Amino acid sequence: MLFSVYEMAWLFLIYSFLGWILEVIHAIYGKRKLVNRGFLNGIVCPVYGFSMVFLSIFLDSLRSDWFYLFLGCMIIGSVIELVTGVVLEKVFQIRMWDYSHMKFQVGGYVCLKYAVFWGALGTLLIKLVDPLLLGIIPKIPRLAGNIILIILVVLLLLDMVTTLTVLYRGKKNAARMDEIAEGFSQASKSLRNAITSRVERRMERAFPGQKKKTLESEEEQREKQLKETVFAYGCGFHKIVWIFFLGAFLGDITETIFCWLTMGKLMSRSSVVYGPFSLVWGIGVAGITMLLYRYRNKEDRYIFLAGTFLGGAYEYICSVFTEICFGTVFWDYSDIPFNLGGRINLLYCFFWGIAALVWMKLFYPFFAKWIERIPMKIGKILSYIFVIFMIVNIIISAGALARYSDRAQGKESQNAVDEWLDSHFDDKRMERIYPNAKMTES
Repeated sequence: MLFSVYEMAWLFLIYSFLGWILEVIHAIYGKRKLVNRGFLNGIVCPVYGFSMVFLSIFLDSLRSDWFYLFLGCMIIGSVIELVTGVVLEKVFQIRMWDYSHMKFQVGGYVCLKYAVFWGALGTLLIKLVDPLLLGIIPKIPRLAGNIILIILVVLLLLDMVTTLTVLYRGKKNAARMDEIAEGFSQASKSLRNAITSRVERRMERAFPGQKKKTLESEEEQREKQLKETVFAYGCGFHKIVWIFFLGAFLGDITETIFCWLTMGKLMSRSSVVYGPFSLVWGIGVAGITMLLYRYRNKEDRYIFLAGTFLGGAYEYICSVFTEICFGTVFWDYSDIPFNLGGRINLLYCFFWGIAALVWMKLFYPFFAKWIERIPMKIGKILSYIFVIFMIVNIIISAGALARYSDRAQGKESQNAVDEWLDSHFDDKRMERIYPNAKMTES
């Protein structure tokens, strides 16, 4: 089932509101009082809206199978919760929830209890609530629906900007904010202070257990100094860019060698038209590095299990995404036992776990050491060149794949861009770059 932007917007807002109600009920049950448990000031929890729209789109092919749908919702819902928790702590230095006291938890971000909750909730909503809402939404007059959506989205964005600004600046920037505001009127400063204090008070009431950095330890000060003097120290933007390119290149080479050993022939495993780069591996390695960086010294079994689940969820999402966007299936595991819709299988999930373990324990320390030896100025320039090159590469590759799919359906070129793509990336060249690509029915 394909959702229109109009339907996705309504589903996002409705599920954000329902998620807020669920959080408020949970707070009333636990604290015996009414508390706005939303991350924002409004009566919405966007993480629920985003998660449910995401699950509805990417797990639609599992709708007919209760067990696999539950399993998919449990895994992908937990991955979304993990990523959200890590981003909030990394960017805003706060912890909105902490499951450290629960059994079978990972870093306090996710735990088995709430993973099962995500599985049950996602299954219930996709099987029962989605069809109900998709039957009601078309009955809303289109003009009225568009106006309501625009108003609600604008209010949500304003609320989000206000909350994120307050959280990002924090108390450590209060002095700087006062200096900037000195030139404004007293009314402006009063309004700013009122908004800031209200958001901070509401966050404290909603998440009394949240942890927030206030003072830097000696170790943190040392880390900060190293980040200023050593190129790509830690796990920041420049390190991730270089890790992405290394992962994309090494992943492509690894798959090429694997195909040669198992199938007896060399074939392209690249995701893009220029260069031997596998985006699936590049994004996967970069993502694993960001999520598991702080746990790189943990025992091997923890990294293996995390890599197995994260890699499996990631590969499944990539498969659905490429099929929806490009009408193309790049791999099909239907003939391999213990597969999920032909998109992932248990054996390759274990490969992801092994790859995560080998990467974090062996390859990452080695590559990180060499990356950090690059001179600061040269390293930054190369990072931006890499980013620009890959963005252009991805755009051209997406266009070439789109035209490849259109030609398979007998669609003629419509403009100069289509003609350029047809002449530079004809079927013969595309079949050489993407030998396993299969066109799906439109």
